[in-house]
Amino acid sequence: MSKVPGLDPFGKILMGLGGLLFILGALLTFGGRLFRFGRLPGDILVQRGNFTFYFPILTCLILSIILSLIMRVFRR
Repeated sequence: MSKVPGLDPFGKILMGLGGLLFILGALLTFGGRLFRFGRLPGDILVQRGNFTFYFPILTCLILSIILSLIMRVFRR
């Protein structure tokens, strides 16, 4: 098999993104049973009559920290 110069880093990036997407998909599929993401104590939920406003602020912070750590590992 011939190796095309310059595509080795691109292949590694694609494999990393594929693995990350697999893990994210598994968490979304099975994570609801294991973790209560989306309904954490710091998330804002306002219900009035027929109106519901939901802003998952703590969930966003936790996901941001996790993704930042993952990106730090891939940058090395």
